[in-house]
Amino acid sequence: MSYQLSLDKSLFRSPPSSFRNPNNSYKTRYIPTKTHQFSFQLYSKKQRFLNSWSNFSTGIAEEDGIKQRFLSSQIKVSPNDALSVPNDDDGREFETPTFIEFITSERVKVVAMVGLALALCNADRVVMSVAIVPLSLSHGWSRSFAGIVQSSFLWGYLISPIVGGALVDYYGGKVVMAWGVAIWSLATFFTPWAAETSLWALLAMRVLLGAAEGVALPSMNNMISRWFPKTERSRAVGIAMGGFQLGNVIGLMLSPILMSQGGVFGPFVIFGLSGLLWVLVWVSATSSTPSRHRQISKYELDYITNMRQSPAVPGLEKKPKMTNVIPPFGRLLSKLPSWALISANAMHSWGYFVILSWMPIYFSTIHHVDLRQAAWFSAVPWTMMAVLGYFAGVWSDMLISSGTPVTTTRKIMQSIGFIGPGVALLGLTAAKTPFIASFWLTVAVGLKSFSHSGFLVNLQEIAPQYAGTLHGMSNTAGTLAAIIGTIGAGFFVELVGSFRGFLLFTSLLYFASALFWNTFATGERVNFDEVDQ
Repeated sequence: MSYQLSLDKSLFRSPPSSFRNPNNSYKTRYIPTKTHQFSFQLYSKKQRFLNSWSNFSTGIAEEDGIKQRFLSSQIKVSPNDALSVPNDDDGREFETPTFIEFITSERVKVVAMVGLALALCNADRVVMSVAIVPLSLSHGWSRSFAGIVQSSFLWGYLISPIVGGALVDYYGGKVVMAWGVAIWSLATFFTPWAAETSLWALLAMRVLLGAAEGVALPSMNNMISRWFPKTERSRAVGIAMGGFQLGNVIGLMLSPILMSQGGVFGPFVIFGLSGLLWVLVWVSATSSTPSRHRQISKYELDYITNMRQSPAVPGLEKKPKMTNVIPPFGRLLSKLPSWALISANAMHSWGYFVILSWMPIYFSTIHHVDLRQAAWFSAVPWTMMAVLGYFAGVWSDMLISSGTPVTTTRKIMQSIGFIGPGVALLGLTAAKTPFIASFWLTVAVGLKSFSHSGFLVNLQEIAPQYAGTLHGMSNTAGTLAAIIGTIGAGFFVELVGSFRGFLLFTSLLYFASALFWNTFATGERVNFDEVDQ
């Protein structure tokens, strides 16, 4: 066994045609050099023995590739060793990982931790929507003031994604995500104290919660762009955003149970402590980049490094890390692909918050459904969104791996994510029974998840060095759209007298946004160092 690990890397260089397997099915090949004839002879004898023992009929080179891959997967790389590994593949071509290899890899463990953070993010956000009823009764709040308490979260969330995005691009996603989760968990934990102290203290905690949660999605994008090659990024976003959507289910389903056992403030304490525990695991078990991870195998590190997307703009492959924490906002806004992202995020948030905020009232007023006894109604659409989000990610990655252009793939995914909900909302307006209406609502929410493999992944592709900043800018636009849509729905219903009319208006906005996206979006890297004249 000892001589296997001492073989020079030249043993694994691509062989001439005389050494190649006729079916060309192997991925890792070798050719001996004159300085390693003895090692090569020993190695060849061992391979022939293994070949006859396992009845492996596809040739020495294929067996060697499989064994080299196995040995590499067992070798752990220290951070210092990883940083010294040259950024070349030594002639190797990497096979697509199997499903088992993918889900057990270190990069999936990292994105699973990100998904758990996003689940806590959404659970901490929606718990107030459950607690607001008993809080209003105990403090004598009017409906309008209860709405102010609910919306105070968005005050902090309005600007923080831009600041958080710039910090993510400068310091990295691991550090910023850790601080963000720690701060919003403390804000959640101290909300009961603030509510009993004064209204201003309660509003301050909600604003702090929103400000801290604004860094979550930019941090997610930064970590995924560093840990995943382009052929796996849609899947990774699907996993992370699946956690985000399940946070709705966790918050809506567990909060009443926790309140019945620990009082109205029980969910705040439990979710706050869970977030602080997450921070301890995150800091100790993850790293900002694969090369600094202590448990990653050599094979996985090489796979991530060599499967990275090559820059589409000449001269950008050696671009240094940002040295100025203030990003070039003007240059980012000078390109139409940026505006395609901003408009897509705005429309996605408009539909998301309108459905989240107004659908319970729609069902209770239009279809006279008692939602207090229909917990499944709140859970099923968001569960469907989490499941379809991962499916969309896998399909998107398969399209790219099969040769479909990235631009085409992103347009397909985003078209489904906009046109699908637009059609479903039309069906919702025509529904005559609560069952049919809930079906169309689940379809609308589920198909919205295809946007995660559209504009949400596209941020990493057109501006990898400014992905956090661009995400923050588009997220702020989305927050504004959410505020306008949520408030506008109430005024629209009062003026027109029909909730179905607002759903029809939202459907038309979906169609218009799909047209704008398909006209100006791109999957190629954009050179933001040049300003359009």
